[in-house]
Amino acid sequence: MTEDTSITIAESAKIAGTHDADIDQLFGPGGPLGQIVGGFRPRMAQTEMAKAIAEAIAQQTTLIAEAGTGTGKTFAYLVPALLWGGKVIVSTGTKNLQDQLFLRDIPTVRKALSAPVSIALLKGRANYVCHFHLERTLQNGRMTSREDTGHLREISRFMKTTSSGDKAELSKVPETALIWNLVTSTRDTCLGAECQYYQDCFVMKARKEAQQADIVVVNHHLFFADVALKDTGVAELLPSANTIIFDEAHQLPEVATLFFGDTVSTSHILELCRDVLAEGLSHARDGADWAKVVMPVEKAARDLRLAFPQDVVRLAVNQIAPSSVFFSALET
Repeated sequence: MTEDTSITIAESAKIAGTHDADIDQLFGPGGPLGQIVGGFRPRMAQTEMAKAIAEAIAQQTTLIAEAGTGTGKTFAYLVPALLWGGKVIVSTGTKNLQDQLFLRDIPTVRKALSAPVSIALLKGRANYVCHFHLERTLQNGRMTSREDTGHLREISRFMKTTSSGDKAELSKVPETALIWNLVTSTRDTCLGAECQYYQDCFVMKARKEAQQADIVVVNHHLFFADVALKDTGVAELLPSANTIIFDEAHQLPEVATLFFGDTVSTSHILELCRDVLAEGLSHARDGADWAKVVMPVEKAARDLRLAFPQDVVRLAVNQIAPSSVFFSALET
C-alpha cells in the first residue's frame, strides 16, 4: 500500500496467495510464534483473520473483523502489519492497551518474525511531563496538600531518569492525581518553539519519533484529534501511513462524535434562557415580556429532563417520551 503502486488483479491474487502460505507457516505448529510465545497454540480463527488482513493490505481495501474472546486478534493483525503493512498506525481504545502493544505485544511479534521495524508510542500532550510547567510549579512551592508535595517530589526525581516523560511510567503517582495538571501542558498553555525547554520537550520528541518509526501506536482520541487538526489546516500530529488498524473499533463512533459532533444539553438551553432574560431586561425592557418569552422553553427543558429514566443517561431523539413538548416549544 505504497504510493505509485500499480498491481493487476492477477498479481494481487498471487500476492494474497503467497501471504496465505506464509501465514499458515507462521501460525502453524513449530512456527516462529510458537517458539517465542509461551503457551502458543495454532487457532484456525486467528489464522483466517490474519489471512484476511494480509489480503486487505495487498488489495488496499478496508476490512472490518469481529473476533471472539480467545481468538488472538492482536497477533492476527500484528503479523501481517509488521511484514507487509509498510508504514503502520495502530490505534487503540485505551491507553492501557496502547502501552501493552508498545511494551509487550509488538516487541514479541517483532522478535518472532525477526522483522526489522521500528516502533513509536504517541499519546496526547497531557500524558507527558512538561519541563517548563514542572519548573514553575517547583519554584512556586505552594501545594494544597502534603500528598501533592510528595507527588511533586516523585515527579521531579522521575524527570532525572526518564527518556520519554510519559507519566504512565511513574506508578508511584496515580494517573488521577491533581498534581499532573500543574506539570503538564495543554494546547493553550504550551509555549511551543518559544519555550526555553523546546529542544528537550518530550511531546516534540515523541512526535519526531512517530514521524520516523515504521509502526506508530496511538489511541482513538489522538487519531481523531489529528484528523480534526488537518481539517482546520493546522499541521498534523500523525505521519501519513500505508496501513491503519483500529483495535477496539466499536468505540470509534462515540470518539468521532466528540470531535465532529455538536452537543446541546438542557443546561445549555436553561443558560440561554437566563441570558436572554437578563439581556432583554437590561437593554430592551419594553421590547417584549421577556419572562413570558423564555418561560415555555425553560419549562420544556426541565420537562425534557424528567422524560429521561434515572438509570439512563443518554437517549436518541426517537427514544424520548412522545409526551415531551420540548421540540414544539423550541419551534415556537
